[in-house]
Amino acid sequence: MAGLKVVFAGTPEFAAVALQALLAAGFEVPLVLTQPDRPAGRGMKLQASPVKQLALQHGIPVSQPLSLRLDGKYPADAAAAREALLAAGADLMVVAAYGLILPAWTLELPRLGCLNIHASLLPRWRGAAPIHRAIEAGDAETGITIMQMDLGLDTGDMLLVEKLAIRPDDSTGALHDRLAVLGGRLIVEALELAACGGLSAMPQPAEGVNYAYKIEKAEALIDWSLDAQTLARRVRAFNPFPGAVTSWQGESLKVWSAVAEGDQPACADCPAGSVRSADADGVRVQTGVGLLRLTELQRAGGKRLPVAYFLRGVALAPGARLGQPLA
Repeated sequence: MAGLKVVFAGTPEFAAVALQALLAAGFEVPLVLTQPDRPAGRGMKLQASPVKQLALQHGIPVSQPLSLRLDGKYPADAAAAREALLAAGADLMVVAAYGLILPAWTLELPRLGCLNIHASLLPRWRGAAPIHRAIEAGDAETGITIMQMDLGLDTGDMLLVEKLAIRPDDSTGALHDRLAVLGGRLIVEALELAACGGLSAMPQPAEGVNYAYKIEKAEALIDWSLDAQTLARRVRAFNPFPGAVTSWQGESLKVWSAVAEGDQPACADCPAGSVRSADADGVRVQTGVGLLRLTELQRAGGKRLPVAYFLRGVALAPGARLGQPLA
């Protein structure tokens, strides 16, 4: 879009989808900020972020500072990034899952400030993992908020909001992909309004604030004493990362898909974590309340498999106990 220059700051695939939408809409992007290349894969080779890869495909200069704090641990990085931003002469910055805190000088540099694409209906889930936490909490809906950034943690005024239903079988991966597309569409709409002075800001409600804390691997360990509904939500919330995990016969077992069945209490002879039945329809495991039917499993070093195929190579029979300490 002629006349509006946009610096883009983001790192993962969620952000790359938004950047692609801006480029497809014709916005001029003179500079991209993204996280430094990180080791990844079995060979742990340095890998560029999805945003960097897309920027390079389009010939856009990329800056990868370790920090943007001029008085922080990496002042040279921050100073170089500031020079790059000044040279870009952008009207505003779009931020999506960037991964670095933006200090005051960054927020104040573009004449229209910085707009954030946040994957939640603010203030419901502020913070690092709004998609995971929405599924884990059993929310019926989520959405995208385009927000004018300030110095707080996702506390800025809301500019555009659109809701999206959370499906009963949604994993974080599936919901992420739909939200990424919605975020791309909504940020284009926001910038089109900004170009003609048509954006209006609305303060976030004071009520209903929750913090979506970063997902820790330790959370993915299945506690079979919890009820089946809670565990089913956690399995979906932790797919694809970090993946819900339990143990069986001294080895870890990933649970990628599961369905809660019934609300009956544990039977006297069926402690939480015990397998009640195992067939092509699923492995039914006793929980604190109800059964959890496991439908997609993965052994350590193996492939993710539908349960019908998994049971062909694993004798996971009724009476087996999941969740015992690893040897």
